[in-house]
This record gives sequence, structure tokens and C-alpha cells, in this order.
Amino acid sequence: MQLQPWARRRARVSVVVPVYDVEAYLPACLDSVLAQEAKGLDLEVVVVDDGSPDGSGAIADSYAERDPRVRVVHTTNRGLGAARNEGLRHVTGDLVAFADSDDVVPPGAYAALLRQLRRTGSDFVTGSVARWEGDSLAQLPWMRRLHATRSALVIDHQPEILGDVFAWNKLFRRDFYEGAGLSWPEGVRYEDQPTTTDAYLRARRFGVIPEVVYHWRIRHDGSSITQQRSSLADLRDRWATKQMALASVEAYGSAKVTRVFRDRVLAGDLHRYFAEIPGCSDEWWELLRAGVLQMYGARSLTHSGLTPAYRLVGWLVEQGRREDAAAVVAYVRSYGGPLPRVPTPTGPRIDVPVIDLRTVAPAALELRPHEA
Repeated sequence: MQLQPWARRRARVSVVVPVYDVEAYLPACLDSVLAQEAKGLDLEVVVVDDGSPDGSGAIADSYAERDPRVRVVHTTNRGLGAARNEGLRHVTGDLVAFADSDDVVPPGAYAALLRQLRRTGSDFVTGSVARWEGDSLAQLPWMRRLHATRSALVIDHQPEILGDVFAWNKLFRRDFYEGAGLSWPEGVRYEDQPTTTDAYLRARRFGVIPEVVYHWRIRHDGSSITQQRSSLADLRDRWATKQMALASVEAYGSAKVTRVFRDRVLAGDLHRYFAEIPGCSDEWWELLRAGVLQMYGARSLTHSGLTPAYRLVGWLVEQGRREDAAAVVAYVRSYGGPLPRVPTPTGPRIDVPVIDLRTVAPAALELRPHEA
């Protein structure tokens, strides 16, 4: 294996940090990134002030004035994807990483990613993530599972890793990133998934490490994208980026990868949208159902990796049974735990007394062996 120049010398890691309306969080983010200096690692931070209406741009400028590793690019507001793409036009490093400006990079994160990149010759490396909510910091269980083993893979070996859609827990070789034609979709939310999907599919190999390399701050001020699921704009963007990613997976041409991606990855966050069904508008409901039918009309969500209750909700959405879907969501919320189990001659099923289960397909109620 031919070593790249950065594999033999001190590697420059360019970190792109898009900034918009985050003056309360930006110093902690930049401090954490700038603390990543380590043996064999040279750091460059490109901050993109995406037309921020608050003092974020001035904060970034103050960092650049006192630290030569920081450069600031000021642009008009065009959104996260465009800001990342703009930042990439200004980097000089052999390796590229991303950090969102309200989050924090824990000590040693880039060094850990770089070690695995050098060890395996991968095109990029991904690490695990901890969810940071208030005073609580906890590794996401599904990320722990996906990153359980230090390894170098191709996507056919572990297609479920496509569920690790995040931009900011990865370190990319810049020559791979540019050679693969990667970029972030602009003018749409949830831009991470199409691009990271393409990265997995186009990599000769990618590395995985078990270390937590990113602290993802969960904000409750209503400004977070993930807190706006009940809006039509959010749902339109979510379906659009899911379709982009699915098109890439289908073009890859592996039946196994496509099946795992559709059932276990694409369906993974649908429960969060199903939770919005009670009280939703007619237009939002129709858009939700249209997207479900488009992606799962030929293969029901009863095959998906959703929990039993939300597989049922998914089936009800497919059938257009809005009132029943809303009733089940409300019941699940009030019940507060795994739904009751009922034995049947063919195996146990969930019990949901708020709808007439005689009108429900058995596949929408059945439990899998590990769920019984």
C-alpha cells in the first residue's frame, strides 16, 4: 500500500465550522476544536459566518485575530450545506473534518480518527457520538453498536453503518472527498444523509473506531432543525434527502445493501414523524402518507426495524387510517413503555385496545423473537 504524504509527516487537518446565530455556543465549540492539536497533527480551522444575524461573526473574527490557525469567511446566508461547501473552497489541509458551531469536539478526537486512518489506509474514518442534553452526556446506544469494533470495511460488510449519517464524527482524506465528487446539498435540511451515504458507497474502504469523537448538543429553544418535524418544510426536506440517499444506494446495485438501507436506515427516524400525527394538518398528513407509500408501498413498514408499536403505525399510515394512527400514537405515549403482549396460535402480538385489531393485518401486530 502506497503511503500518502500526510501518512509520513505531520498531517494538516482542516476543520470547517459553519456559523449561524450561535453566539452563546460558538466559543465552546472553537475552544474544543483548537484544543485538538496533537503529535502528528497540524490544525487549520475555517469558520464560515453564514450571514449570522447575531455576534457570531465578530466572535469568530476575534479568534482569528489571536490564533493564526483560524480563518474566517463571511458570506450571505445560504444555509448549512452551502456554508460547508464554501468552507471547503478555503481549506489547505490533506484531511478534512466538520464541526457544527453549537457542539463540542472532545479531547483527542481527531488524533484517534487520524490513527485509524493511517493504520488502515481508509478513505475516511468515523467514530461514535454522545448526545449532550442539559447536564447529561450519553453515548447513543445505536452508535455504540455500529462502532463496537475497530475495523476497516467496505459497505457490503456492514450496510447498517449507513445509519451513521453525521458529517461531524468523521475525518476525510481530502483527495478522496474531492475525487469522489462529494458535496453537501444546498437549500435543503438534513443535508448530511445524501453526502455521507455517497461517501460510504464510493470509498474503497472506510475505518470505524469505538471512541466517542463528538458531543452533539440537543437544544430546546425551538431553533434546532430536529425540533421542527411538524412543519411542512421540514417533512418535505426529509423526504427529499431520503430520496437522494435511496437513489444512490439503488444505483450501487447491491440487493442486500438496498434492503438493509430501506428497512433499517431510512425507516429509523420515522417514529419521530409518526409522533406528530395527532393534531397534524391535513396537508402534513397527506405529505407524510405520500412519502411512506413512495418508499414503502411495495415493501411495507411491517418489515422495518421500527419498534412494534410504530410498525403498526406505519402500516396504518400506508392504509390511510389517520384516526387509528393518531389513536395508537396517543396510546403509546400515555402507556409509557412496551405495549402489552397477547399470545396467539402463531406467536405473540402487541395489544392496542384503542383500535379494532380485527381490521389489522397480522404482520402489523406480530412480534419478532427478540421482542417477545
